[in-house]
Amino acid sequence: MNGVRMAREDGVTGDSYTENLIGTLLAIFGNLLVSISVSIQKQSHVTLAGNKDPRQYFYTKTWWTGLILMVLGEGALFVSYAFAPLSLIAPLNAVSVISSSILGFLFLREKWKAQEFLKRYILTFLGCALTAGGTYLFVTFGPNSHEKLNAENIVKHVIGWPFLLYLLLGIITFCLVLYFYKQRNANYLVLILLLVALLGSVTVITVKAVSGMIVLSIVGPLQLSYPIFYVMFVCMVATIVFQASFLAQASHLYDSSIIACVNYIFCTTFAIVAGAIFYEEFNHEDVLHICMFLLGCAICFLGVFLITKNKRKAKAFEPYVTMDMAKGIPTIHNKGWAVQPDYNGSFSYGALENNDSVAPVTLPVDQELSVSPSPYQPSELKKD
Repeated sequence: MNGVRMAREDGVTGDSYTENLIGTLLAIFGNLLVSISVSIQKQSHVTLAGNKDPRQYFYTKTWWTGLILMVLGEGALFVSYAFAPLSLIAPLNAVSVISSSILGFLFLREKWKAQEFLKRYILTFLGCALTAGGTYLFVTFGPNSHEKLNAENIVKHVIGWPFLLYLLLGIITFCLVLYFYKQRNANYLVLILLLVALLGSVTVITVKAVSGMIVLSIVGPLQLSYPIFYVMFVCMVATIVFQASFLAQASHLYDSSIIACVNYIFCTTFAIVAGAIFYEEFNHEDVLHICMFLLGCAICFLGVFLITKNKRKAKAFEPYVTMDMAKGIPTIHNKGWAVQPDYNGSFSYGALENNDSVAPVTLPVDQELSVSPSPYQPSELKKD
């Protein structure tokens, strides 16, 4: 109540609790839709591959269903930034991690081996429980005050010295990390995702500004005629494009589960810092609420780490068969040493070289093949 009273004195809306609830529910709903859409699209690809369907994936109804759900989910996430504080929306991406893990077991019917149950299942469900508990903590003790994002307020935040100092330090850090990544070939995952997080902190600031101005234009005075709206929109699109580029580069070098974990921790941390500096979201919060909020985020980080830690790594296909036999079914280099592993890039069996590009030698027409007579008679062969 004290926070709401102080918020009213500083020009912040009095029904922050209702707006926070709307934004939180929209963010949870959007993350759920995004995770469901990804699972549906994955199921579409798996079905086409299993049935050897020659159609492209974008000709299937399931893929388009997943795409529509993804658009709806991203739209709900976009609108949620207009209602709730940035520091409250950003950590809710953990909901997508939890739902994707559960859908992997139920919807996609991913199975684990019996001996991997304790190692995989227990840690995964423990991670889900920790993430859910951490989500409850930071939603309960998160910032409650929220201001109307009109053009005047956004310009005031942009020219404020806290954000200008943060922007200067962010640009210097980004340039240094980019120099080591490009010029020194330091292809470390931490450096790549640090670039993504630095861009992401600007992205969430601009997304919240654009979303807030659009919603305010619908329910109140028009805000789209101010130049700051288009400045924020251009920055939003540019940072999203560069983020996608760096994430694509990281996906070519590292496992997707590691990327998901580190990227969630980095992006959430920088988003909270950006919200605290640009939108001053923690100015009216006491120390206890801030500590409980940070504790909830830390528990979420641990839960996401446990969930992504036990993701199965895809095994590379190796075109030769071992002598291991399980119930009459041969295994493809699952364990043990393989038979004739030097296939020299050929998809022929064993160590035969790939001579597919070599044309066969033609024999002369008048050449006859001589066949030596067999010392055995046909009748003797039949007896044997």
